[in-house]
Amino acid sequence: MTSRPPVPPRSSEGLRLGFLYAALFSVIGVQMPFWPLWLKDRGMQPVEIGILLGAIYWAKVVTNPLIAQFVDSRGHRRMVMIALASASMLLYALYPFAYSFPALLCLGVLAGSLLAGLMPLTETITMTLTTQGRLDYGRTRLWGSLSFIALSALAGQAVDHWAASGILWLILLGVAATVVTVVRAPDPPLISRSGPKLPFRALFRNRRYLLFLGTAAITQASHCVYYGFATLYWQSQGLDGGTIGLLWSIGVVAEIALFAFSGRIVQKVGADKLVLFGAVTGIVRWAALAFITSPLGLAPFQTLHAATFGATHLGAMHTIARDVDPRLQVRAQALYSSVAMGLIPGIALLAAGPAYQAFGGLAFLGAMVLSILASLCGYAFVRSPR
Repeated sequence: MTSRPPVPPRSSEGLRLGFLYAALFSVIGVQMPFWPLWLKDRGMQPVEIGILLGAIYWAKVVTNPLIAQFVDSRGHRRMVMIALASASMLLYALYPFAYSFPALLCLGVLAGSLLAGLMPLTETITMTLTTQGRLDYGRTRLWGSLSFIALSALAGQAVDHWAASGILWLILLGVAATVVTVVRAPDPPLISRSGPKLPFRALFRNRRYLLFLGTAAITQASHCVYYGFATLYWQSQGLDGGTIGLLWSIGVVAEIALFAFSGRIVQKVGADKLVLFGAVTGIVRWAALAFITSPLGLAPFQTLHAATFGATHLGAMHTIARDVDPRLQVRAQALYSSVAMGLIPGIALLAAGPAYQAFGGLAFLGAMVLSILASLCGYAFVRSPR
């Protein structure tokens, strides 16, 4: 892929995508750190929380490939995105009336899968414009990270002052903002090459793509104890909501720094080595979180989120754009989202709930083992020929 200098999102397209990322991550910034507290407030136990969180991941496995197949064959990404955002807003509005585990599970699957379907489509649009030299992926995507910081901090204050019930209302505001911003999202023509359409199974014949997918999926799955139970664990160790929100924000600040210089970093390091680096760094990060609970001790290891998530995701986006036939790129993004952000983390969350219930913070050692496996897979990925 031809290298281009980083371009800040000053264009209308970049600004509109920046607002869309900000809206999407305003939901994630509340839901990821604090949704377990809301579920606990509804009477859910750790194993049930793990299942409910995992359901959001599992749903992507079915919906994202179907959405991608429709978009690859029909186009009209923005119309699909408007429909997904609007339907998810209606479903999230039903949460105040859901109290039982089955009701929460049904809403989690439906609302979570529809909202999650927006992300691979947004990423595809951004990478399309990036490869055309019209914007820089990292500098556009970082607006989502900034939004994550702001909303996780706000949610932490909401927990301290208004209890867990305020979490849902912040999520509803974020989903409503997503509906507004998606209407104005750019929709460049899908990249195409001459020749026949390729079937979905063509992706599974690409050994290098499969090694990449395995590395990214296991690395993302290693975050599941952190995503699902770090807030509950830190709260049990005496940390207040504001401090917990700050700890989450530290990781995202480091991620923003990575994205701000992403163009140069990808050129110098390479997309495949970034994916491997994210896996290896997880070994250190999760080993530390298993034993450290003081805010000052946790802070430096929280900066490693820039590697475990940020470098992995950045490398993934550029790997797909560089290594995958453009006729398959929407489906490649959807498969990455379904497997690396859906199926494998969903399975890991099934184990994370019982592990946390049995071992508390030592459950992070299981995450460390996953990072070791991801590192071995990542080494094979870096060594594989294109």
